[in-house]
Amino acid sequence: MKKELSFLVMLICSLYFGQQTSFKFDFGGERVEKGFIPINSTSKFDRQIGYGFMDVSGLKSIDNGGNALTGDFITSDKPFYFSVAIPEGNYDITLNLGDSKGTSETTVRVENRRLMINDLKTKKGEILEKQITVHVKDSIIRNQNGTQIGIVKLKPRERKYLHWDNLLTIEFNNKAPKVCSVIIEPNKTAKTIYLTGDSTVVDAQYEPWASWGQMLPYFFVPNEVVIANYAESGETLKAFEDRHRIDKIWTQIKPEDFLLIQFGHNDQKAGNSTKSGYRKRLKEWISKAREMGAIPVLVTSMNRRVFDENNKIVNTLDDFPDAMRQIAKEENVDLINLNAMSKTLFEAMGPEKAKKAFVHYPANSYPNQPTALADDTHFNTYGAYELAKCVVKSIVDQNLPLKKYISKNYKTFNPNKPDNVEKFHWPESVFMETLKPDGN
Repeated sequence: MKKELSFLVMLICSLYFGQQTSFKFDFGGERVEKGFIPINSTSKFDRQIGYGFMDVSGLKSIDNGGNALTGDFITSDKPFYFSVAIPEGNYDITLNLGDSKGTSETTVRVENRRLMINDLKTKKGEILEKQITVHVKDSIIRNQNGTQIGIVKLKPRERKYLHWDNLLTIEFNNKAPKVCSVIIEPNKTAKTIYLTGDSTVVDAQYEPWASWGQMLPYFFVPNEVVIANYAESGETLKAFEDRHRIDKIWTQIKPEDFLLIQFGHNDQKAGNSTKSGYRKRLKEWISKAREMGAIPVLVTSMNRRVFDENNKIVNTLDDFPDAMRQIAKEENVDLINLNAMSKTLFEAMGPEKAKKAFVHYPANSYPNQPTALADDTHFNTYGAYELAKCVVKSIVDQNLPLKKYISKNYKTFNPNKPDNVEKFHWPESVFMETLKPDGN
């Protein structure tokens, strides 16, 4: 009878799941908190049901007794991923992390390795409630009535990305991740920070590649603000328009939201000049954002790892950073001068140590990697984290409107004194690929 009732509940859930936006999941064993959906070590994702783990191998359900919600948990010796079919939008996710009879150490990322909680340690018997706020997107462009009016033209490799798959995916990682519960609720009031740009901004899915855009959420307070990263590898300003990525943003952006714009690497490499549409498009985006009540912010492209004989960074971006700085003055737009800060950062590291911030790895460091990786444009997780700190520092130092949303995770930062790479903690995800991102 119990099995039949359980099947009936699952069937009803599957019938209504398409429109559901709020969920309460109790992770652990057989004991379940009232009003919560039970999740155990065999709860593999099922599209009909609409939730579950991407892979259940290695998962363990531990029950310490006591409180039904926090007395048990799911854990694993390797990263594990929990997915939920959910409509696009902003969501608050409340997590209970810890072990009522032991310690824990958990890192939480969402979608394409978007950093939310970094190396959270709990003491023996301690359960911590943490909240994150996540932007979930799909590729359909809708009008105000929700009717489809277009679609983002995704590249073939994007179709494998976790942030275009109509699911919210949460990655639990670290030495001892222990998850007691997950509660998901829509957030209709958070200010949204839209990121536009290229491979140096995109939420990169595969180790060892990374960008400052996917590190940024860690430094902002949840509930009040959320990062929506629409950047993609290889994009120029024109390509971003042609593929309707900016059209997607225009249909969603609200008054008092923010639009961060960083382009230059691919515009320059494509043989364009700042006079061949770059300045015109930037000004059009600024005007459109303001027309919609949003706040545009320009971000100059960071430098590549190219040094001269005096160990000084060589400008390889032509006049694109200067053009953006000039437009910021002309249009009275806030500017994050990542170009200048990255020069300071990389010169402080020096030519050899700077390799530690880029994708420089000897052969066989990653699966299917017979030759060395030596990329002086794209960053690894350490480099991306340092650049994200530069972005946040600029916001704080200039007292920009975004400053009030910076979290306590940001202490202070000096690009002249980079963080010690040996102390940088990043437990790697299971997704790895040595194929270089589009663009250069």
